[in-house]
Amino acid sequence: MQYGGTSSIKPQQVTFIVPGAENFDHTDISDFIQKAQNNLDPSLLECAWIELHEKNKTVTVEEFAEIIFGSAEPLESYCAHLLLSKDEVYFTVLEGKSSFCVYGPRPAMQVEELLHKKLAKEAAEKEFQDFVQLLKSTKTRPSHEKPPKSSWENEEKIQHKIKSLEAYAIDACQNDDQKKTAGMVLDHEVDASILKAMGLAKTSASALKLLIDIGYFPVHVNLDLLKLNIRTDHSDEIIAAAERVLSEASDPDELDRIDLTHLKVYAIDVDEADELDDALSATRLMDGRIKVWIHVADPASLVQPGSIVDREAMKRGTSVFLPTATYPMFPEKLAMEGMSMKQGELCKAVTVSVVLHTDGSSFGICSIAEYEVDNTIIKPTYMLTYESASELLYMNLEEEVELKILSQAAALRFRWRQTQGAIDTSTFESRIKVANPDDPDPSITLYVEDQADPAMRLVSEMMILCGEAIATYGSFHNIPLPFRGQPQSNIDISAFSHLPEGPVRSAALVKIMRAAEMDFRNPIRHGILGIPGYVKAFLRGDSPPYSAGQLEGMACLVNMNVRLVKKLYNSSLRYWLLEYLRQQPQEATFRALILRFIKDRMAAILLVEVGMQASAEVSVGLHIGDVVKVQVEEAHPRDDFLSLKEVDEWA
Repeated sequence: MQYGGTSSIKPQQVTFIVPGAENFDHTDISDFIQKAQNNLDPSLLECAWIELHEKNKTVTVEEFAEIIFGSAEPLESYCAHLLLSKDEVYFTVLEGKSSFCVYGPRPAMQVEELLHKKLAKEAAEKEFQDFVQLLKSTKTRPSHEKPPKSSWENEEKIQHKIKSLEAYAIDACQNDDQKKTAGMVLDHEVDASILKAMGLAKTSASALKLLIDIGYFPVHVNLDLLKLNIRTDHSDEIIAAAERVLSEASDPDELDRIDLTHLKVYAIDVDEADELDDALSATRLMDGRIKVWIHVADPASLVQPGSIVDREAMKRGTSVFLPTATYPMFPEKLAMEGMSMKQGELCKAVTVSVVLHTDGSSFGICSIAEYEVDNTIIKPTYMLTYESASELLYMNLEEEVELKILSQAAALRFRWRQTQGAIDTSTFESRIKVANPDDPDPSITLYVEDQADPAMRLVSEMMILCGEAIATYGSFHNIPLPFRGQPQSNIDISAFSHLPEGPVRSAALVKIMRAAEMDFRNPIRHGILGIPGYVKAFLRGDSPPYSAGQLEGMACLVNMNVRLVKKLYNSSLRYWLLEYLRQQPQEATFRALILRFIKDRMAAILLVEVGMQASAEVSVGLHIGDVVKVQVEEAHPRDDFLSLKEVDEWA
């Protein structure tokens, strides 16, 4: 052995016996090996192959040493062995093994093919190493000097590797090639794993961190948006088609539209709403009954069923509203200019007008007495946020009597639905707006909405009323519609009367609700809402464009996409809620309402100022409905982890 020790080995472990080295001094081994490495010249293989191929001659190691070195001494023979044993192009073993191998030149065509593969492999290895070096150098640059994402996609070779790394980061590698490029090995000798070459673990989390470190992804990249493959932009073809719709549009219902511009019209929505597609009006009739109008923007006046824009919208199923951005179902210009209501401007709508029973008749107080569905023209008077609408209601201004009537109608409807078995599930819900999501420390605006707020109750009750009226209309005229219903639970809700009203009782009641059902021919009773039928569609007034079978097929596609978008919204909202909590001062405290006890003193809680449910171990709070104070111990949005601790507010 090289260091003077002795060891026994099996014969099959012997690869070569250096000739003439029986009495070799072990102290000379290092020098011998170094000289051999210095003598290795792979170009000698090609020269020897040309000579031996022409003569069609085979050789032993010693004979090969004579040809290329002019000597078969120990050093030259060992060099010849190293060259032949590592050669993958010119020579192959014909017979024998270890020191007694006989080598023969490969056929010219095979040599050409193997040489081509070798050169390609060497080029790929160099390309890979250059890419790894690019990653390393980019990673060390300051944030403002990192190249934009688009620069990684300019060159095809780099784009392939970065896209493979991206797929690995979001657990979406589509084929073995992507997996190998990102995290596996290309062959038994060359480890071409990007992550390993960067000294990182072969995990999606490591890939994600690397992409963030080089500036390809922002710190707060929405992985679910990438994983679910949600469409966020429109093709040039769809945009061009939408612009043609706007420029060439003619209203097929122009002659039949009823002019309702004399009505005071309230459009109420969140303050940053990009699309305003519904509005409300009300009056009190001479006989004391209330009449309300629910106006819904009429996109069908622009987009014809089956058109390219309609088919694209059908594939999307819904607009995507996220804390960081809005991705409209229709191209933005069409959605904002043609399909959204604007204050003080003439807007095409489908209006559902309803007269409510308020005289205690056998039909029930506040059930529907009369209804109509019409194509209309309206002129929105006010664009209000929920907050400003609530303020107007509290102010009780004489000139806004119509808003007060709407609120009264909503309250009456809510109480009437409760007599029909409706369950009140109103609670606190959070809404977040992130203005600069690509910044490492973005600015987050949090809104906590009380669903029992008068303005929110007003809008939700009117939308439920609209659904009931359309359901009745569709059933009476035998129009196939996506009737959506939810069977009542067979659990007596009075069993929950001991729980405090509001979020605590709502959280318990939600658990007993049964899954929604869909029918395309007959209305289904919506037990939770307490109405005979609930329709998520509106009519133009002409013959239905689709049969019940067609509608069912389209609804399946739409519902699937809607579920994906809802999943995306929920995960995005939770991510940003956790990021909001992570950004709060360490000493910040939050009021926590105990919803229920999970096990022992571990409680499900509602963070009142955040509108978010979580869990924490409590000792001060003894009963469901108690309010305790908690602080954030840890919040990790990317890992979906939140740790809260109860604090003594008197400490």
